[in-house]
Amino acid sequence: MPRLPLWFCLVALAAAQLVIGAPACGGHGDRNTMLVTTSWLADHLNDPNVVILAVGREGEYEKGHIPGSIALNVNDIVLSQNAAGIHVELPPMAQLAETFGKLGVTNDSHVVLYVSGNSVTAVTRTYLTLDAMGLGAHASILDGGFPAWQSEKRPVTNDVPTVKRGKLDTCPQSDVIAGLEYVKSNLHHPGVDLLDVRSAGDYAAHEGHGDSRAGHVPGAVSLPFEKLMDSGKLKPAAELQAALSAAGVKSGDRVVSYCYIGARATVVYFVARYLGYDARLYDGSWEEWNNHTELPTEISAK
Repeated sequence: MPRLPLWFCLVALAAAQLVIGAPACGGHGDRNTMLVTTSWLADHLNDPNVVILAVGREGEYEKGHIPGSIALNVNDIVLSQNAAGIHVELPPMAQLAETFGKLGVTNDSHVVLYVSGNSVTAVTRTYLTLDAMGLGAHASILDGGFPAWQSEKRPVTNDVPTVKRGKLDTCPQSDVIAGLEYVKSNLHHPGVDLLDVRSAGDYAAHEGHGDSRAGHVPGAVSLPFEKLMDSGKLKPAAELQAALSAAGVKSGDRVVSYCYIGARATVVYFVARYLGYDARLYDGSWEEWNNHTELPTEISAK
């Protein structure tokens, strides 16, 4: 066999090193990665690649937080209003990379999210955002958030860590967000389960209120996210599966969730992914559907 020239070997070695050292990006998490316990986090507080983000409202972080964690206001990772006037939409990837990079996130980070107050929807919205950026396989939510951490008398601090800016490259995932046209094209479509995560009262409303029309997107089934929670934690996997099955979700189905503006529905998105389903968030949600008065609504029997 002829010997390869030295220059060829060096180029091949450099290319191999680039592949091996390429930033991890793409794919989704699973049941082994998406949730972590307080015990796990306590054992990994000082891991160099772990970035802990306290997701909540202004002022919550300052009252005390998990050591080493950094504050993230969920308003920093959503568009307050897009060109069509729809609220709480996913911003451009470059903007998201800038925001998370300032918080020290890199492609090699394991990002652990926890709710600093009681807004579980803020933390699941943040997880969905990372998932859309291609970082979902390297992101986790602390089950029970800061309330669970405090109840176990684990350490709390007011110290704010120094953040080293992270270099972050995104690889946008096309299987996270569902747009209006997708939903319109898949009403009553076998294998596509549309779940309405608004309150049961708003789902079944027979009269509109304010600027909102009555009813729900045709074919949608009601599943308020509160049915999936127990004292701030997700219910056991078997109970989560039972809730989705009761809503008509079958093995191999695609779960598309919506709510008012795209916050509550991220809890169902997270749960569906956690259980191994192909999941999407209809980000425009009822706000967008309701604004298109040419689109039908469905009203359940009283």
